[in-house]
Amino acid sequence: WEAIAQKVGQSKEWTTALCLGQMTASPTQAAVLGELFGLTDEEQKWLQVVPYKGSLPTPVPTDPLIYRWYEIVSVYGTTIKELIHEEFGDGIMSAIDFSMDITREADPKGDRVNVVLSGKFLPYKQY
Repeated sequence: WEAIAQKVGQSKEWTTALCLGQMTASPTQAAVLGELFGLTDEEQKWLQVVPYKGSLPTPVPTDPLIYRWYEIVSVYGTTIKELIHEEFGDGIMSAIDFSMDITREADPKGDRVNVVLSGKFLPYKQY
């Protein structure tokens, strides 16, 4: 994914989401992916259509790795919410003005997955 991302000109995280149907490619990005994957012009055009984001084939994910994320949110979601509200006030963390970074962290007990999520805080407005 890193090599593909370098050719697309975006992060490996965003590029992977693009290739998995969760982001929208520019015409230039679609052309790069078309060259890399041998896509037709029609297939390249589909990469430029705004996708139905966040769609999974089942309400509860069955893939073991994706399910762990579901489990993390189920167990720690209320804690994350409370700590964000304590620090920032009433609002949400954006998944639009957002970035993430996934790296390997060496550990003598077994390598760890280090995931950093960074989203703009958006306060609820009063009206």
